[in-house]
Amino acid sequence: VQLQASGGGLVQPGGSLRLSCAASEFNLDLYSIGWFRQAPGKEREGVSCVSRNGAFYADSVKGRFTISKDNAERTVWLQMDLPNADDTAVYYCAAELRPTCRVNPASLYDYWGQGTLVTVSS
Repeated sequence: VQLQASGGGLVQPGGSLRLSCAASEFNLDLYSIGWFRQAPGKEREGVSCVSRNGAFYADSVKGRFTISKDNAERTVWLQMDLPNADDTAVYYCAAELRPTCRVNPASLYDYWGQGTLVTVSS
């Protein structure tokens, strides 16, 4: 099981950015995929997850971020709309073999991709 996150970069407050998580060699339909982030000096926190039972979000991003996936392409996306400075962090995608996902805690997730840095700044 391998995951690769990409799409990070510099985005202006109120703009948009889309992160991608490419999964190799496993059936996405059987897994929960989560997006996490870690800002400097802070603990890693769950942002969103998607699985058979739907999509879920942390309160801090609800209404602004959208998670989606394509099982055939083995890709999960995190669309970030209206980002603000508090969204600046390294973002990670993670997977666990579970048909129902939970946004937190990170310890539930067994497989992790490398991070991609998102900086929200004007």
